[in-house]
Amino acid sequence: MRSNKLCPMKELSEEMVAQASEHKGRYLYAIVAGVDERKYGDFGIDNSPLYTIPQGKISAVVSDVPDKKLRSERRHLAAHQGVLKRLMESGTPLPMSFGIIADGPGAIQKILSFNQETFLATLHRVEDKVEMGLHVTWDVPNIFEYFVNTHPELRASRDRYLGAYREPTQDDKIELGRLFERTLNEDRDNHTEKVVESLSRYCFEIKSNKCRSEYEVMNLACLVGRSKKAQDEFEKSILHEANQFDNSYAFDYNGPWAPHNFIDIDLKL
Repeated sequence: MRSNKLCPMKELSEEMVAQASEHKGRYLYAIVAGVDERKYGDFGIDNSPLYTIPQGKISAVVSDVPDKKLRSERRHLAAHQGVLKRLMESGTPLPMSFGIIADGPGAIQKILSFNQETFLATLHRVEDKVEMGLHVTWDVPNIFEYFVNTHPELRASRDRYLGAYREPTQDDKIELGRLFERTLNEDRDNHTEKVVESLSRYCFEIKSNKCRSEYEVMNLACLVGRSKKAQDEFEKSILHEANQFDNSYAFDYNGPWAPHNFIDIDLKL
């Protein structure tokens, strides 16, 4: 007679698998509206299945990760951005910062519960909108020489401090550097103010991010309607603004992206 003692082992094995799954971390990519339990496919980090965990009126888009620490490797960052890009095809999610990992479904639901009102308000603010970026730089070989040649006050100071008939002191160099920086920032402010004023007719919001090099004029994030018409109008306005500048300036716009720069949420955990 064949024994059935293996049946309890099968049940125990399934239970152990379920418990092991519970101990995995849940990596949080984004928050979306609605409470439908969805499965998107195997394109999360390390090709893990992507799915939602609902709570209240919203859901978290997550995938399982084997531990609670995740290196910011290029492949992980690319997977994170890839998920957001896929989500953007059907709506505008609230993108989360890279590296948020919760202990399990219960912890994810607590995050959704504690931050429900903030998430809902922000989802409403960015609904049917996308982020477009505008990056303007001075396209010149030497930024200091360019400013010397285009700003008489700076040129006069350069000649006074760095003239051929005297050896400049350290204080002279510091003062000249301060004047250059002040002139640079004044030009940035003036150019940014004009461009923002023009683009604001085609944007719901515009955020000016900090420039990261001397060659950067402005780094703008623009919240634009997600329709093709709205994006076409925005692009035309960029081209119009670019034509107001000479060849010393380079305009580069990109997108559409999830609205990273318009999500400023201090998560309650």
